[in-house]
Amino acid sequence: MLSNQGRNGGKRKSLHGHWSSRMAFILAVTGSAVGLGNIWKFPYIAGQNGGGAFVLVYLLCVVLIGMPVMMSEILIGRRGRRNPIATMELLGKEEGSSGHWRWVGLIGVLAGILILSYYSVIAGWVLVYIVKSAQGAFVGADSDTVSAIFAGFTGNWLSVTFSHTVFMALTVFVVARGVERGLEQAVRFMVPALLVLMLTLLAYSINSGHFMEGVDFMFTPAWDKLGWGSVLAALGQAFFTLSIGMGAIMAYGAYLPEDTSIMGASGAVVVADTCIAILAGLVIFPLVFANGLDPAEGAGLVFHTLPLAFGKMAGGVIFSTLFFILLAFAAWTSALGLVEPAVAWLVEQFGRTRSQAAVIVGSLIWLAGMGSVLSFNVLADVSFLAGTIFDNVDYLTSNIMLPLGGLLITIFAGWVMCRNSTADELGGAGTTYKMWRVLARFLAPIGILIVLFNAI
Repeated sequence: MLSNQGRNGGKRKSLHGHWSSRMAFILAVTGSAVGLGNIWKFPYIAGQNGGGAFVLVYLLCVVLIGMPVMMSEILIGRRGRRNPIATMELLGKEEGSSGHWRWVGLIGVLAGILILSYYSVIAGWVLVYIVKSAQGAFVGADSDTVSAIFAGFTGNWLSVTFSHTVFMALTVFVVARGVERGLEQAVRFMVPALLVLMLTLLAYSINSGHFMEGVDFMFTPAWDKLGWGSVLAALGQAFFTLSIGMGAIMAYGAYLPEDTSIMGASGAVVVADTCIAILAGLVIFPLVFANGLDPAEGAGLVFHTLPLAFGKMAGGVIFSTLFFILLAFAAWTSALGLVEPAVAWLVEQFGRTRSQAAVIVGSLIWLAGMGSVLSFNVLADVSFLAGTIFDNVDYLTSNIMLPLGGLLITIFAGWVMCRNSTADELGGAGTTYKMWRVLARFLAPIGILIVLFNAI
């Protein structure tokens, strides 16, 4: 089952196996890209930054900046066929540059570990809310009751630790099973299930009586609201929504069959990721408007506003449970991509089995996540630099490590790798290749630098 179709005449093969098909790869990368942020952040910032006008700018940013970076990361991964650290070192030497490019791979691996350390905590909250929804905890609840439920849970560090532990255990279980038996089987079930749940909730939302109000909020072009800040928001969202810059896409690219078009696969992922984000808005906002609630509550939309809305609606128990299951699937598929680069590195560098590597990496992430667990209770009053431990890890990864990693990856693909190498991976030197080369060498790095400097 291993791919023996490597590169550069030596025909490299991945040590971990490969995706059985193009569709498996697309599902895996889509699962990695679609996360909690897609479900609430994109609809919210679209509605607040010009609706349809923002969506148009966002799509342009995704195509002109996000997609070239994703293609760069995939082609590097497939050409190296190793974990991100080893791949960057190997190709750096092979392309006549330096093995020091391994530090770029290390930035991505560390970013994935740090992101999952706090992402797992939030995903644990989602697991708890599945149970609370199924028990009818939000039925007829007012705002104070919903707030008390959230505060009571997050304020208990033992409860948050337990949910954090359960989520990490689920993630480690899948990754330990390998590429085909673990990652592929999981995404083949969870990504389609996520879409089915989304469409089921969309039908429920359409019947809320306020569907067109939600559509107007997201899509009516309000050009007067579209300022420079909106463009920056679109740039940032386009970059972060695709999971680029954290090694996950590079690791997944290492398992991509030779005959799969990187351009076609990247395009499919971008379309799927964007459609799910838009569907999320069409699910959420009609429910919010139907209950006269505030659509601009950001992260609180998931754990406060929506439980309140579901609690007031017929069938709320069923559909709120389905909604949080949907969120759990989105979080789980993203977590798999965050763990994989570090696991692949341990397997290749130290000869560990996948099971051993998954447990070691999962345990380290779990331990690092305890800082975020305690940020909402025991250490809530401990503040430095950007805020709590949770706030600092979030700021470091989102505003510095991911843009920096994405920038350096794109520079490596566009400027360090020779034309023959990149053309070989992207299927020749035709118009599509020439467009990628211009975008990867010039426009994408400039866009990422704008995001990086604005965040700092």
